[in-house]
Amino acid sequence: MNIDLLNKEQLEGVTTTEGPVLILAGAGSGKTRVLTYRTAYLIEECGVKPYNIMAITFTNKAAQEMKERINGLLNADAGMVWVSTFHSACVRIIRRFADRLGYGSNFTIYDSDDQKRLMKQVMNDMQLDRKRWNEKTFLNQISSAKDELITAEEYLNRFSGDFPSQMTGRVYMEYQSRLIAGNSMDFDDLIMKTVELFRQCPDVLQYYQEKYKYVMVDEYQDTNTAQFELIRLLSGGSRNLCVVGDDDQSIYKFRGANIYNILNFEKFFPDAKVIKLEENYRSTEVILDAANSVIKNNKGRKIKKLWTEHKGGEKIGIYGLDDAYQEAEFITNDIIKQGRPYSNSAVLYRTNAQSRAIEECLLKKNIPYKIIGGINFYSRLEIKDILAYLRVILNPADEISLRRVINVPKRGIGDASLTKIAAFAKANGLTFYEALEKADSIPSLGRAAASKIRSFTDLIKELGEESGGEVAPLIRDVFEKTGYADALRAEKTDEAESRLENLEELFAKGSNYDENAEEPGLSGFMEEVSLVASIDSLDESDDYVVLMTLHSAKGLEFNNVYMAGMEDGLFPGYMTIMSNDAEEMEEERRLCYVGITRAKKRLTLTYARRRMIRGEMQYGSVSRFIKEIPEELWRKGSQTPYEMGLVRKKQSQTVYAKAVNTNYLSSQGFGTKTVKKLPAYKEGDRVRHRKFGDGTVSLIKEGNKDYEVTVDFDNYGVKKMFASFAKLEII
Repeated sequence: MNIDLLNKEQLEGVTTTEGPVLILAGAGSGKTRVLTYRTAYLIEECGVKPYNIMAITFTNKAAQEMKERINGLLNADAGMVWVSTFHSACVRIIRRFADRLGYGSNFTIYDSDDQKRLMKQVMNDMQLDRKRWNEKTFLNQISSAKDELITAEEYLNRFSGDFPSQMTGRVYMEYQSRLIAGNSMDFDDLIMKTVELFRQCPDVLQYYQEKYKYVMVDEYQDTNTAQFELIRLLSGGSRNLCVVGDDDQSIYKFRGANIYNILNFEKFFPDAKVIKLEENYRSTEVILDAANSVIKNNKGRKIKKLWTEHKGGEKIGIYGLDDAYQEAEFITNDIIKQGRPYSNSAVLYRTNAQSRAIEECLLKKNIPYKIIGGINFYSRLEIKDILAYLRVILNPADEISLRRVINVPKRGIGDASLTKIAAFAKANGLTFYEALEKADSIPSLGRAAASKIRSFTDLIKELGEESGGEVAPLIRDVFEKTGYADALRAEKTDEAESRLENLEELFAKGSNYDENAEEPGLSGFMEEVSLVASIDSLDESDDYVVLMTLHSAKGLEFNNVYMAGMEDGLFPGYMTIMSNDAEEMEEERRLCYVGITRAKKRLTLTYARRRMIRGEMQYGSVSRFIKEIPEELWRKGSQTPYEMGLVRKKQSQTVYAKAVNTNYLSSQGFGTKTVKKLPAYKEGDRVRHRKFGDGTVSLIKEGNKDYEVTVDFDNYGVKKMFASFAKLEII
């Protein structure tokens, strides 16, 4: 291991091994190098056993990369170092001690689609009106509660006087009880239940604290409250905790990330050593100066400034186009000018809808491209069906997976039969599968229906007897013995052929798993499949232009980056602008910073003066984030500040009239009239907002031209807004 390759700050991060350490690693500053060298240093120089080290990352790709780098540094197998994602680590812990939590070790992990199916079932059984209650809202509220380690019982107690929250608590209670009955967990449970295990079983916590004397966490700015508590408990023995992150790249608040975990690290750990990595090895000086000039406008951050020894660099292109299609054509033509390989170029945008025009232009020019973060392989219908079969084989108590496949392909087992089965199961305290096994004993079922059900349970038993060996042959048997593959072959369509090819790809995945897994088995395979991250699908060896949202781009880098749709109202969005929420605006600015720092050599920012959104023509002005970049950093030939000023002046005279004519403001959820009108709702009423969801009106205040409304939203907290802009609906 050659530590001479490290700069001063990196070396300090590697060699400061004892006690809590916060490494503030700016974009492109070599944080992965620090983590891998730190691990190797602990083993080679400090004599720490590999199995006493735990490193937690957020993606499987990052975990694999870290393992490979550590092996390269040690010239040996560092397999005993536990490098994994949060969820993988928690699954491994819970599998071992599942009985302490009332689960079987063969529990199922539900993805978002499974959760929706379960929630629909809960709402139907609770006879909740779909016009008033929304399954997605319930799931979001439950997820937020689990992120904060709030159980269903605590939720009910905490919101005892609020009827909507009480309903959420009741739904949460029923949802959770059904997960437990099905020997299943959702992704939020994996973290929450591990924390619960540690809190309730001191012996288990002590075992892991003694086992992992050194804990390291990557991308710490993306952790939520539950993950913070998990880390705190794990490292509580030795207190040798090293976290690496960048508060300026905290962009996942909508997923529950708590930026204050990193901003307040020294409050949680007063004796922490703080090390800043500010030398950037990725981007040119010009790009870094632009990034610094934007992010410095945020107040909620730790002060740092990226710099590089690579002085100068190509100036930043900033171009205003008439509409989204001209913007797409400009980007496409510029990619052609840059030449191959196409993989040098990436187009980043704020919303998925922006990709359509860009895709069309790339197709016309025969330029290969790939959208990252689209439909994951494991989210395809046929793959989810086969995985559901495998889940039932592994865990017959999994009612959601069981209901998914019992009539796929068609077996003549109808909803009426399933309703009778469910009633019998409930009346006799059985699981759904146990009731299926007793179909012959259910008087209300006809002989023909019972026979079909018996054939299905016999099939599951037969497949279950094969589940103790290799995974790939079992997958093949599921294709064939269930009749799934034959049903597709009978369709004789291109789509069916494509789906068959996807099944073969799943078989190949199983074969690869059988060859490479330390302890191959169906349980391990299902665990691995459940924890795959969509961003891991980026294959850097292929030659195509990459299209992705700014959120998906985090952690990646490209020589040539285009950021499209740089308009106020799109980036940042109108809701953020109109809400006047400083924290939301700062998160948007951090997202812009992330986009800028993806570029290594060349950066181009584009905006459209008008853009068709949801069938309405909308007129916007250049993004405020562009205005934060000094003019001296702009590429020759870019839109000049003077020209931008003329555009803004012209728009200021005409945009409102255009907006009224095109229903532009109303399409964004804002009113177009300035006549003051008393809202139909009053203080205390429950209302619904297009973005913020449901909330309670706490104050209505009369202003000069409009009424100012204060609403306490269930998921977004207190917001102030003008009544004509808010378009609140009484619920």
